[in-house]
Amino acid sequence: MDSKEIQEVRNVEPGFLAPAGVARAMIGIGKAKTSLSVIQMIILGILAGVFIGFGSELATMATYDMGKFLGEGFAKFIFGSVFSVGLILVVIAGAELFTGNNLIFVSVLNGDVKLSKMLNNWFWVYVANFIGSLLLVWLMYASGLWQTGSFGAGAKALAIANGKVNLSWGAAFSRAIVCNWLVCLAVWLAVASKDVVGKIFAIYFPIMAFVASGFEHSVANMYLIPIGILLKNSAEVVAAADLSGKLANLSWGGFIARNLIPVTLGNIIGGAFFVATLYWVVYLKDKK
Repeated sequence: MDSKEIQEVRNVEPGFLAPAGVARAMIGIGKAKTSLSVIQMIILGILAGVFIGFGSELATMATYDMGKFLGEGFAKFIFGSVFSVGLILVVIAGAELFTGNNLIFVSVLNGDVKLSKMLNNWFWVYVANFIGSLLLVWLMYASGLWQTGSFGAGAKALAIANGKVNLSWGAAFSRAIVCNWLVCLAVWLAVASKDVVGKIFAIYFPIMAFVASGFEHSVANMYLIPIGILLKNSAEVVAAADLSGKLANLSWGGFIARNLIPVTLGNIIGGAFFVATLYWVVYLKDKK
């Protein structure tokens, strides 16, 4: 191959962005996200809360009785697989998700976005994600679908919520770090892809991995725990879950203090440091 042929090969556009290209693209994405108006952030944030809630409720419904037939490991794999629809909707349909927006820190480190603008985005998107999650909680509770399988679906949702509020602070915090490490890698890979199918596959594997592993995601928990708080008032669900007398920590106070706070902090570290900061150091720091 002569020099001209080598140059032509080098000029061929790849089917995806290389890591350095993704890092550069993140700067523009961060600038665009922090330029949204408050009303845009609220609407798109509510949508993201609903979308992640869709993934959460689907995962619960699809696997509530699967473990006893196919084993707990396979049930967790399917739980994670169907949950990935949530981030697929966020990325492709368009929405603002707090955990994914931790990647805006790339733009801050690079000097293209002010810290105050990033924090403003995080605040409004976080609040809107919570509103969207609670909206879906109300709709799903009103639907009565938690009575599926002789209250088996509700029992699964209750058990998930109760397990989350009974984690130690350290366990919730560490699981949240590795969770958003994977979530932000899913977003990173989706940005690398140049077609919709590629973006779906890029999202699926990291999200399946974090959910099947049992990691903690703050926005997902905004759906998963409140639905459990409502369901604990159903004697049939409590009996089906065999959790009578074991729900002391499943309350709004327990949700916020024992889960939401440590998980939110851990998610920030997982996304803003382990993905945004490390990749900025490798690909962008010396280019300024």
